[in-house]
Amino acid sequence: MSFLNIKSTSILLGLVLVMASCDALQNTNNTQRAAAIGVAGGAIIGGVIGNNVGDGNNTALGAVIGSVVGGASGAYIGSRMDEQAKRIEEEIPGAEVVRVGEGIAVTFDQNSGVYFGVNEDFINADSRKSLDKLIKILLDYPKTNLIIEGHTDSSGSATYNMDLSRRRANSVTDYLIKNGIASKRLTTKYFGEEQPKYDNSTAEGRTKNRRVEVAIVASEEMKLEAEEASK
Repeated sequence: MSFLNIKSTSILLGLVLVMASCDALQNTNNTQRAAAIGVAGGAIIGGVIGNNVGDGNNTALGAVIGSVVGGASGAYIGSRMDEQAKRIEEEIPGAEVVRVGEGIAVTFDQNSGVYFGVNEDFINADSRKSLDKLIKILLDYPKTNLIIEGHTDSSGSATYNMDLSRRRANSVTDYLIKNGIASKRLTTKYFGEEQPKYDNSTAEGRTKNRRVEVAIVASEEMKLEAEEASK
């Protein structure tokens, strides 16, 4: 079994464990799921993904699920994330937006306008347009934090690709900071070629793997606000 298949199987196993514990999830919205996942299985699925993706480091989706608070506080946070995810979907067409638990995982590739050419790490004109839209949304939700992750295709050596993904992630992070996003809200990670989402044997797959992923999670300030609102 390939490394990617092992990760996929582990993630699916975690989801099965959560769903088995949360029968009520079938008829809930995203906000209600945030509470149920946190109570019944957030720690399980967060641990499964955290230990099987990125050599122990969470990818964007894993980072989101692994940060759950749960209960009424989680439901409060989930409602705020519902609003933010909807805006990203509406204002940045092509961005892959996944709303789960108490956060949002966003993948930016060529379809969304935020992408990198072969061996490139600079923010081009198209990428700036999409990032500017994201910045506008992020400024309206100052109590969320972001984890910025850089990824590459498999062209070149693993060492080179790891450094390239670092430069790509830093390029996005630096652009966000220069345009008004507080640095304390941002964490930067990079994975080189270790986390392909598409087939690197095809030109299309390699293009899509040259991507940046963003995990949007609650800040400590939002968690405290949620706790107070839930009393």
